[in-house]
Amino acid sequence: MHVVTLIKGDGIGPAIMDEAVKVIDASGAKIHWEEAYAGLSAFEKFGTPLPDATMESIDKTRLAFKGPLTTVVGTGFRSINVALRQKYELYANVRPAKSWAGIKTRFTDVDIVIVRENTEGLYAGLEHYLTPKKDIAESLAVVTRAGSERVIEYAFKYARENKRKKVTVCHKANILKYTQGLFLDVAREAAARYPDIQFDEKIIDAACMHMVMNPNQFDVIVCTNMFGDILSDLTAGLVGGLGLIPGANIGADAALFEAVHGSAPDIAGKNLANPTAVIMAGAMMLSHLGELEAAERVINAVEAVVNEGIFVTPDLNPNSKAGTIEMGNAIVKAMQSS
Repeated sequence: MHVVTLIKGDGIGPAIMDEAVKVIDASGAKIHWEEAYAGLSAFEKFGTPLPDATMESIDKTRLAFKGPLTTVVGTGFRSINVALRQKYELYANVRPAKSWAGIKTRFTDVDIVIVRENTEGLYAGLEHYLTPKKDIAESLAVVTRAGSERVIEYAFKYARENKRKKVTVCHKANILKYTQGLFLDVAREAAARYPDIQFDEKIIDAACMHMVMNPNQFDVIVCTNMFGDILSDLTAGLVGGLGLIPGANIGADAALFEAVHGSAPDIAGKNLANPTAVIMAGAMMLSHLGELEAAERVINAVEAVVNEGIFVTPDLNPNSKAGTIEMGNAIVKAMQSS
C-alpha cells in the first residue's frame, strides 16, 4: 500500500483530481490517499495557503499528487509551487510532451522530455530594489556546481533508463559566461560518462527556433530553471497544449506530481475541464512507485480515449457532448476492457 498526500487544489482542481483518483484506483495499484490543502482553498479554510498540516503530511509520505493552485495575493508566498520545490529539494522538473494520434497539430511524432533545474537560477528568489524610489530592481541568478550536477546527471540517467537516444543541453553560455558557462561545463563532463547517449549543445534562442521548425530532432533536453519553464510550455504547444502535459518534481527522497496548467476558475464547476494532464501525471507517479503495469494501463486507456475523440472534453473535440466526469468514466472503462 502506497500512501500519497492528495492536494486537490483550486478552481477546476477538485473536478480533475476526482477523475484522476478514480482512474488510478481502477488501475490496480493500491493507494491510500491522505487529503491535504494548499492554495486559495487552504487560505479560505485555514488562513494560510500552505498549512502546517499539509507540510506534515508530505514530511511523512514524501509523495504528493497535486491539482492546480491559485496563488493568493499578499500572503508572503511568491509561488506555493516554488515553495514546495525548494522545501523538499525537488531539483528536477520533468515534463514529457508527446504527439497524440487523435490531436491535430502542426507536427507529428514529437516526443520530447524537458528536464528543468527546479530550485536555483533566477527562481531562487534573490531579488530586490536598489533605490528607495523602487525604480531600479535586481534579480540574482544562482547556479551551483552541485545543483547543476544533480539535475544533469538525472537527465542522462533518465535517458538511459527510458531508452532515449540523445540529451541536449540548452544554455546561454555565449553571453552569461559564469552561470550558464558553469552549467554547460557540468553537462559536458556528464556527457563523457555516458558514451552510449548522444550529446548536443544548443544556445537557447537557437533551440527555440529549431524546435518550431523541426522538433523531431530533440529527445531529452536539460536546462536551467527559467529556460526550462519557457521550453516546457513551448513543447506543450507543439502537441496540443498544457491540458495534455503532465509534470513531475523529483528530489532525492521526495516527489510531487501535478497538472502544470492553471486553476481556470472561469470553468470551475461546469464539468468542462480536461483531466488528461493530471491523469498522465498520475501515471508518472505510478511509474515512480514501481507500479509499472498499472501505469501502462492508465497510459494506454488515456491514449485510447483521447485518440478516439468521442468521450473527451470540448477543448479536445468541440463537437463532444462529454465532460470531465464522462471522460474519466471512459478511461476507466477502457482499462477494464483492455
